[in-house]
Amino acid sequence: MSSWRSWHRPLVLFAAAMAVMTIVSAIGLIVDDRVLAGAAIWFKPFKFAASFAVYALALAWMLTLVTRGRRVGWWAGTVVALSSLVEMAIITGQVVRGKRSHFNHATPFDETLFSAMAVTVVILWTSTLVIAILLLRARIADRASAWAIRSGVLLALVGAGFGFLMTRPTPEQRAAGNLDTADVIGAHSVGVPDGGPSMPLTGWSTTGGDLRIPHFIGMHALQLLPLFLLALVSLAPRFPRLRDPRVRLRLVLVASAAYAAVVALVTWQALRGQPLIHPDGATLGAAALIAVASATGAFGALRPAPVRRRTGPDSGSCSDADSGTASASASASARKELAP
Repeated sequence: MSSWRSWHRPLVLFAAAMAVMTIVSAIGLIVDDRVLAGAAIWFKPFKFAASFAVYALALAWMLTLVTRGRRVGWWAGTVVALSSLVEMAIITGQVVRGKRSHFNHATPFDETLFSAMAVTVVILWTSTLVIAILLLRARIADRASAWAIRSGVLLALVGAGFGFLMTRPTPEQRAAGNLDTADVIGAHSVGVPDGGPSMPLTGWSTTGGDLRIPHFIGMHALQLLPLFLLALVSLAPRFPRLRDPRVRLRLVLVASAAYAAVVALVTWQALRGQPLIHPDGATLGAAALIAVASATGAFGALRPAPVRRRTGPDSGSCSDADSGTASASASASARKELAP
């Protein structure tokens, strides 16, 4: 991969702005003791800024891998940066006003701001979908790199899509029968009101389901799956099996499938109104099945490749040399695509 200076400039600048916003929000958490919906009022912009920073950097890097439709990719990345910036501006502005940013229908102005956020989310999701399509069509030499990147961006789209589920009226809100006049429509939690007991740092509910969990885990496949492959490449000098590009490809496929299964599991758990930290027997059984299947897949991925010997006076030495050269070449290709 080329130097980080070739990364998508608007996304890099947006990520830098979000890094600054993370610091500003952290200061707000210290000096501002206001609480909104059961959480410190600056907690939401802090989480969003940190998440946007890593999300934007990952996309800025991935756009350097696009081989067809580069101009379309540049515009899609720019739209992601601008729409995300608008969303963060609304979130921060509402914090300054001491108001909720999400699900707020208390006044026409608040409702307009939330509607604007909904539009920016749709635009952001659509632009990311365009980037995903371009990455699916890109010519990426190392197959493991290609699968890590494409699986990551597709799972990120799925994770981002869970945000739309949160905007729907909850069963309790529908039962109240006052959707036309309600101050709040939609929720993060399932089965319990927002603002109840929650986990530290994440703010996820400890008494009910929480759709922010699959939303978060899915979106950050964008970073974690390529980082998983980068770890495999970094460990290859110490572990000979990882020098084989076919082994790395199989491990990436296993990791991608396991990650998708985890996203499905935490989504199922959240929709049943079950807290992440209090799984029932069905959830534990599904988690155990995923763990066993993943371990079995990883064991199979690490199996030695069958040795094929050709008859001839110099077949052995040529075969070994060719195999070593191919593995070294593939490892170098993976490093080039994954490391700045």
